[in-house]
Amino acid sequence: MNRIRSLREDRDLRQIDVAKATGIDQKTLSNYETGKTNPDSYALVKLADFFDVTIDYFIGRSNNNFVHKSDVLKKIEMIQNDLEDVKKLLS
Repeated sequence: MNRIRSLREDRDLRQIDVAKATGIDQKTLSNYETGKTNPDSYALVKLADFFDVTIDYFIGRSNNNFVHKSDVLKKIEMIQNDLEDVKKLLS
């Protein structure tokens, strides 16, 4: 479950911060991050909700971490803006 650590670190959170917010014991969270144990369905839901990602993304079945359609549309808009910037640089 490397994505737990990655998502946590991307948000500059400590394990204890995630533990307090999700109700999952810090030691249990550490075991998830190191692969010693795997989260049960309850923990998966709590963690996916906390990090606002899909469970499929969370468990590695998908690289798409968008939960809502609006997230996808925002990402597309960002990409379009980036492309426009590149076009301006090349002109």
